[in-house]
Amino acid sequence: MCVVTETFPPEINGVAMTLGRLTEGMCARGHRLRLVRPFQSRADRPERDGSLFTSPVNGIPLPFYPEVRVGLVGTGWYRDLWRRERPDVVYVATEGPAGWNAVRQAARMGIPTVTGFHTNFHAYGRYYHAEPLQRLVMAYLRAVHNRSACTVVPTEALRAELTGNGFRNVRVMTRGVDCTLFAPARRSRDLRRAWGVENGELVVLHVGRLAPEKNIELAADAFRAIAAEVPSARLVIVGDGPLRHDLARRHPRAIVTGARRGAALAEHYASADLLLFPSEAETFGNVTLEGMASGLAVLAYDYAAAREHIDSGRNGVTVPVGDRDRFVAAALALARDRSGLERLRENARRTALGVAWQAVVARFEELLTRCAQGGMP
Repeated sequence: MCVVTETFPPEINGVAMTLGRLTEGMCARGHRLRLVRPFQSRADRPERDGSLFTSPVNGIPLPFYPEVRVGLVGTGWYRDLWRRERPDVVYVATEGPAGWNAVRQAARMGIPTVTGFHTNFHAYGRYYHAEPLQRLVMAYLRAVHNRSACTVVPTEALRAELTGNGFRNVRVMTRGVDCTLFAPARRSRDLRRAWGVENGELVVLHVGRLAPEKNIELAADAFRAIAAEVPSARLVIVGDGPLRHDLARRHPRAIVTGARRGAALAEHYASADLLLFPSEAETFGNVTLEGMASGLAVLAYDYAAAREHIDSGRNGVTVPVGDRDRFVAAALALARDRSGLERLRENARRTALGVAWQAVVARFEELLTRCAQGGMP
């Protein structure tokens, strides 16, 4: 099979992480994969890693997300590649020029194609002063996805939204979490001391790209309400992005760590107590499951991963999307009720243990196999 994506590990974002897990899982199941993605550095070269062969292509930085490069590869490039090595099925994970041209050329050559809807690009306009473009972006996304056999989304709510917007053959494939990597056992007393807190003091965490669409100011507002009653509480912000230096300047008491990955990221999760995730622009929100697996009480808006996995009041807390006042009030209530917070943390971990990547990869394999065989996934 051939996988086309604009982002892939070691880049740090939810799409890259998900694609890394899926390709790793498919290779472990005996499939041979060719990965088409933009160059990640000047030293980038085609390489084979077991059953995964990587073909880097030219790209340019995405204007509002420079950490990700948009692939610049035409239909002719795919034609030549697939004449030499025709895949059974193509999975297009992103909708940039590389993905669009892959969908077009696969259709011309009769190669079955599945697309993934991983990012709500149509919703980003309101965060980047480009609201008039939102309808055009949605029309473009619909055109890309409707040329494939089916579109894969992570939640039933997103399936219903896209279907209502004219997307055809939308199928749900949820996300998983690595409960060995993200685990309460990674809690670090040394890291908490470095943050200036003792074992019993409250650490409030935010993890994600530091960009307008993540609504980080609401997390900061909620923490201010907490700090007014619990002065010993600390706010830790993990991530990088265009707002990083501005956040550090405007919130000098916050600990802004920059990006973390792997075991270091898992240690940061587990060493906190309460995760605030106020984003309104997620297709899923892997942060929610990573926090739950790490034994954190998660406060999030009631949609995407939070709606799928949080039973509010039992293993986390959700509030209606866009209700800033209730988000702040819920954060303050969690900080006040430490015994209740501990109960939520225990139940969150139990929930995450039931969401394994193995089942997600099996669903992915099923969808692609049925598509390759000419059936509707």
